[in-house]
Parts: sequence; C-alpha cells; structure tokens
Amino acid sequence: MLRTGSLRLRNRIAMPPGGFFMAYRRVSKGLPGKVDFLTLVVLLGPALILFTAFVVIPVFEAAVFSLYKWNGLGPMKDFRGLANYLQFVKDSIVHKALGHNLIIAVVSLAGELPLAMALALIVSDRKFKGAVFFRTFFFLPYMLSEVITGVLWQFIYHPQYGLVKSFFTFFLPDAQAPALMGNTSTVLWAILVVIIWKYFGLHMTIYIAGLQDIPQEQIEAARIDGASKSQTFWSIILPGMRTSVQLSVFFSMIGSFQLFDLVWAMGKGDPVNAGETIVTYMYKVGLTRFNIGYGSTIAVCIFLICLVFSILYQRVLAREN
Repeated sequence: MLRTGSLRLRNRIAMPPGGFFMAYRRVSKGLPGKVDFLTLVVLLGPALILFTAFVVIPVFEAAVFSLYKWNGLGPMKDFRGLANYLQFVKDSIVHKALGHNLIIAVVSLAGELPLAMALALIVSDRKFKGAVFFRTFFFLPYMLSEVITGVLWQFIYHPQYGLVKSFFTFFLPDAQAPALMGNTSTVLWAILVVIIWKYFGLHMTIYIAGLQDIPQEQIEAARIDGASKSQTFWSIILPGMRTSVQLSVFFSMIGSFQLFDLVWAMGKGDPVNAGETIVTYMYKVGLTRFNIGYGSTIAVCIFLICLVFSILYQRVLAREN
C-alpha cells in the first residue's frame, strides 16, 4: 500500500500550469489520504532551493550586469541600457564564434550521431562476440573529463613529440608534421575530431538503450518476410528508436552551443579566434579582460539561444507525437 501511494505521488507531482499550489491541489485530491503542505515542502524544497540558488538567481544577476559597463570591482555606476546587446549584434568575433558553434552542431549531427548509430547496431547484435567489451571501450572517452581530454589531445597533436609526429616519422619520414592546433585553417577541424571521439560513446549508449526497447519479434518477422537489413532498419528499427534519436539530437545541439572546457584546454580558441566558440569568447571577455557587463550580455544571449531552441524543439516533438 505504501509503495502504491508513493508511485501515485511520484506520477502526479509534475508542475501543471498553475505552479506549485495547483500541483498540491491535484496531489491532495488524487491520493486516498490528504498530503499535507509540509510533505510537499520536504519533497520539493531542497531541489527548488538549489535550482533557485544556482540557476534562477545567477540568470537574473547576469541580466542586470548586462545593462552596465562594469569590471566586477566596486559599484555599478555606468548604465548602458541595451548598448551591450547592440555591441553583441555587431561584434565580428561573436559572428565567427557562433559560426563555429553551428559547424560543430552540423558535424555532430552528420558525423557523430550516424557513427554512434552504426556502432550501436553492431555491438547490439546477438551474434557479435565481445559486445560488452566494445561497449565499454567505446564509452571510455566520455568518462574522461573535458580538461583531461583536451590536454591529452594537445600532446597527440603536438608537431614535435606527439602521436601525429610519430605517424609522419614512420610513414612520411621526409615530410614535416603539421601544427594542427597552431594553424588557423586546421584548428577547428582538429577540435571536431576530438569532439566526435569523446561524445559518440554517449550517443551510442542512448541508441543501445533504444534498441533494447524494440520487440525482437518484429525484427524476426521482417526477416522471415524477406526484408533486407536496410529495409528492416528504415521501417522497424529507426521508427522504434524515435525517442532515443530525439533525445540524442537535443543533447548534441545544446552541447554544441555550451562547449567550453574541451576547447579551452586545447588552446583557448586560438590562434586568432580560429577555434573560438561563443562560450570561450564569453569567458575571455568577462573573466580575462574584466568586462563583466559585456561578458554577462554574451551569457544572457547564450541562455536565450538555448532556451528558444529547447522550447521550439519540444513544441515540434509534441506536435509530431
């Protein structure tokens, strides 16, 4: 009885359009016994406090800072209004950084996710030997922190003693190893390789979970009816993994615009902003140049971009479902 009541409570505590008190009324009416206000406070209070302290308040503070020209020291006196936002719209480095974020998003969708899907299909095959080992092996890069990954690939790309140098020494002894992280034409692509290497394991795991939800009877029936592997994939497997693919695309898009640690550890977006992302530029402006006002403006714009994308994406999915 206790377990049944707790399941009902967990299923019903979802914020309806009326907020906390509407949730309280629905829960109270839906359960056999009334749930007192103190119970809801105990259940939701800690999460609401943490969310307010670390998300809501900083967002509002950044919005206030973005209206001033302020170096983070002393009182804010130089009110600029929307001048920082006009500067954001005209800033050529912002345009360049957002372009890099879009390239990362497109390459992730076109390269990283198909690779993850292909590997998920391979290691999920019952006839494939060593599936558990390869699942773990492919997931290991995601377990590394972004900073460790960035430093590791710095050494790999190093033109004098890195793995790239060893490759050229062995296969092309007369050629000089390129400085991939020091060339404006190659630095972004070098970062993209690391992004795919690090994050495809996460998406592979999401797809493996989605594959496990597809009834094997449907796949076997398709094979008995003479369907090829490609026909089975497009007609049964992919539609059955719709939720997993939607979740993977959402993570990939949002992550593309929030990318910071990895790029910063590999080279801080240099040389000449050739590997700059919008978050690394925000960090440079706000915390290395002590222009907190304009840095907060960039942060607010990043927040709005991610928020608008999330709302539109969820509405499109809701309409399709």
